[in-house]
Amino acid sequence: MALTPGMSKEVEMPTKAGMGVTHVGPVEMLSTPSMIGMMEGTALKLLQEHTDGGMPSVGARIDVRHLAPSPVGKPVKIKATYIGQDGRQHLFRVQAYFGETLIGDGTHWRAVVDPARFAKK
Repeated sequence: MALTPGMSKEVEMPTKAGMGVTHVGPVEMLSTPSMIGMMEGTALKLLQEHTDGGMPSVGARIDVRHLAPSPVGKPVKIKATYIGQDGRQHLFRVQAYFGETLIGDGTHWRAVVDPARFAKK
């Protein structure tokens, strides 16, 4: 099925030691880089599942707000929603939830690449 605006993918992901920050208090909380990595991965899966041959892509831009803490060791739900395309670039809205609480929200661009050409860089 072709990727069309509005399509989304939700993934519940575990969080584990090393994915958080410990310098703020006694409980390790999910770090912004870890949350963003999960958001990028979910957008990538959505793009691959709905394009011919998996459409190789790389992250090109991300604009995310980390809104609330979530403890490491508890799962988070990541949602990526396809917004549209501009040339080789695909835009997604990405969100992260801890339970029902929105902990991260933003947009993520992925650029389609030619793997052979990309490897020469």
